[in-house]
Amino acid sequence: MAAPAVQHSNNNNSMKEGRKGVNDSKAESKCAAEDGGGSVDHVAELVEREIGGDLKSLRKVGGLLEKLTEENSLLEEQVLTVSSSVPLRVAAALSAAEESRTKLEVLLQKERLLSNTLQQHLQGAQSWADSLGQTLGQLDTLERHMKYLQCLARIEELSDSIQQFLMTNSVWEAIGAVGNMATLDMGLKESGCLHLQAFLRETLHFWHKILKDKLASDFEEVLTQLHWPIVSPPTHSLSPPANAQELSNQLELLVSQLLSLQMSDDLISEKREVPTRPGLPQTPPLSLPIQIMLLPLSKRFRYHFTGNRQTNSLNKPEWYLTQVLVWMGHNSAFMEEKIQPILDRAGANVNAKVELCRGLLTLAQEKLAHDAPRLLYDDALFCHLVDEVLQFEKELRTTHAYPSTYPGALHILLEEAVFQKWLSVERKMAVEKVDAMLSAEGAWSSQYKDITDMDELKAPDCAETFMTLLLVITDRYRSLPCPQAQLNFLALQRELVDDFRIRLTQVMKEESRQPLGARYCAILNAANYISTVLSDWGDNVFFLQLQQAAVSVGEEVLGPLGVTESGRLASLEGSLFEGLLALLERLRGDMLGRLLDAVMRDVKEKAHPYSRDRWISLPSQCDQATMSLSSSACPMLLCLRDHLLQLQQLLCLPLFQMFWQGLAERLDLFLYQDVILYNHFNEGGAAQLQFDMTRNLFPLFGHYCKRPENFFKHVKEACIILNLKVGPALLLCDVLKQAEEGLEEGEVSVRPQQPTPESALNELGVYKLSPSDVQILLNLRSAWLNH
Repeated sequence: MAAPAVQHSNNNNSMKEGRKGVNDSKAESKCAAEDGGGSVDHVAELVEREIGGDLKSLRKVGGLLEKLTEENSLLEEQVLTVSSSVPLRVAAALSAAEESRTKLEVLLQKERLLSNTLQQHLQGAQSWADSLGQTLGQLDTLERHMKYLQCLARIEELSDSIQQFLMTNSVWEAIGAVGNMATLDMGLKESGCLHLQAFLRETLHFWHKILKDKLASDFEEVLTQLHWPIVSPPTHSLSPPANAQELSNQLELLVSQLLSLQMSDDLISEKREVPTRPGLPQTPPLSLPIQIMLLPLSKRFRYHFTGNRQTNSLNKPEWYLTQVLVWMGHNSAFMEEKIQPILDRAGANVNAKVELCRGLLTLAQEKLAHDAPRLLYDDALFCHLVDEVLQFEKELRTTHAYPSTYPGALHILLEEAVFQKWLSVERKMAVEKVDAMLSAEGAWSSQYKDITDMDELKAPDCAETFMTLLLVITDRYRSLPCPQAQLNFLALQRELVDDFRIRLTQVMKEESRQPLGARYCAILNAANYISTVLSDWGDNVFFLQLQQAAVSVGEEVLGPLGVTESGRLASLEGSLFEGLLALLERLRGDMLGRLLDAVMRDVKEKAHPYSRDRWISLPSQCDQATMSLSSSACPMLLCLRDHLLQLQQLLCLPLFQMFWQGLAERLDLFLYQDVILYNHFNEGGAAQLQFDMTRNLFPLFGHYCKRPENFFKHVKEACIILNLKVGPALLLCDVLKQAEEGLEEGEVSVRPQQPTPESALNELGVYKLSPSDVQILLNLRSAWLNH
């Protein structure tokens, strides 16, 4: 049946291929008809390329014909070869496909047979599998019951052994058995047998407590014979007990046994950290020997500083803080000499002195945490508490070398309510102190005014006291363990500085009617002093560390920081006081400007007769025996001298340097514009002006620099132009005139032998004035008035 089907399929394929061939032939005929014109063009192009229009090239026709004939024969052979090989390949492919189809049908038949057989086998084995699963489940239940009973038996065995060891006083063996029981407890941690876990935990705690109480009793007895604790200053006159060596051996044995019990004690509890208040970092528990040694001191502390005792006073926190420090000092030697060697030999990584300080500090922390909230509504008592805690923390870290990695007493002050109260009290007290210092009688005078070496900045007492106040605040929060808390205090300092700047501005406006007065200059010195100190703080290591912290958490405290500001802070280009420094610089610049305006008003008033002098009719230098200062210049120069001497005494050196340089700049422009450009000068007038300037004005400023004429460039160079001899003046005028004419005519270059106006002026020592300014000055000479 397969053969006729195949044959029918082949016939259908042949018919489809025949119809396809006819359609292809029609398509090719159509394409050939469409491409006929293209073939003619191709032949014409070939003839044109090979033969061209030259008749002599016709001899190439024979060779061209032979070449094309060979190419045609070669193409025909290739077509015949392809036409004969294609049917053979198609037949082979069809045969291979038929063979593959037959094999596939055989494989599919085998697969169906195997699938049916396997399904029958699984159905028959299902009952066996169900029976076996039930048996395995029973075995698993029996095994868990057996293990449960084995655990109970193990617990009973360990409990009996511990009891036997304690009866025979085999303490080390008992400690080992308790350790094994603790290990078993840890092994059952992931188990779901809650009742078994509870039973084991209760049994473990029972024996652990009995063993711990026994060792603690023996340990306390030995400590008592060694005169522990030392509550009064130790004396070396006491002779050692007769059984000192025996006590030493017992002490080492008991400490070692307690340390071993400590290891199992750590396994008992899921978390063995000492309970700490929120916000305090977690610390490891105190070792058992130290806990027992602290018991008598803890009893004494609670006896004196709790309840209704007179020593338990809210207004005397220094009593219990000092007592803790005293106990640390008295007992440190015992810990280092007696306990530390035992700990080292036992291989315990514990510092006995630090452990003692940690235990005693816990007592102080609990007391502080109890008292601090009760003082939130009494500013005086709260401030006293903060002062005592800061002093306690300082002595704890320095005198007793308490590690900075462990929390101290300051952590109690960082609790939210207490810390906010601390900030508000600091702000309130600082504002009150600022009010008091500004209203004090000597607020604007320097306490070092009579000591020259110590009064370089001439800071008034109020500014120096204010910066001392800020420094004290810095010292108070410098030791805080939390950068965010430190940034809160830094924000308070910045607020206080800005408030003080505003107060300075208000006082300055009141004193602006007398800018040459001592108080006005004192305000200016105060602004400069604060700016100088803040600039130094910006380079301080502590504030640089705060600057790095401000980049990460500063926005929560200091407000939103821009991308630019954050980048500058992170790269240490800026500082935390950059904004305040800019405001102080603006205030300083404004006050200096007012000061210069006041001095220049006075100078201009005194210089009015000098600017209206008859400079065009003064006698020449040859007609005078000696040159002398113009009488009209004396009031101006005396005014200048008096103001310079006065302000040199009132202003600090950096400010005075800025002042006299600004004054010189303004005075230079005034003399140039209102005296020189306003008048005409004959030879005598020009010489007199130069004498007044170089021999009288410039030396006034020579006390403050080596070359004062460099600050009066307009006046100096104008004097040079006005005092030129007639010949050089005419040559200079000619050079300037030719350069001006060349520019008007559009000439780019000048003659090589002709100097440029700038080079001609530079040869005369004129660098500031432009050629047009020099032409104006030359026209002020009386010798030019006749031309």
